[in-house]
Amino acid sequence: MNGDMLPAVMRIEKGERIVGGWITPEIAGVGMYKLLAKKKADGTCEWVHFIQRSTGKKEDFVGGTTRNEKEIEQVIAAVNRSLERVFGPGCRLRIAGSGVFSLDGKSLGEISPN
Repeated sequence: MNGDMLPAVMRIEKGERIVGGWITPEIAGVGMYKLLAKKKADGTCEWVHFIQRSTGKKEDFVGGTTRNEKEIEQVIAAVNRSLERVFGPGCRLRIAGSGVFSLDGKSLGEISPN
């Protein structure tokens, strides 16, 4: 891996697809909370939740698996309850667009909010 590349937050394998990406507004002194989810070939969904600092550094990763896409909504609702409890009303994950890149840094397109 060359020095300009960052480790992948989530790998998308053959037969998998991105379900979505969610992000909070910028939180002063903290950064942004993000959540990414993918649907695996067996129908289950894998998700990862993390903080992206204003420097671009990603940290505090937490992840899991749900039985299906519908359960991702429950994960987002639980994260939002925690975020609002800590940072106040309005600090919620919202669907976001994002660029998708291969491990060698080549752009694979965009995920756009629905």
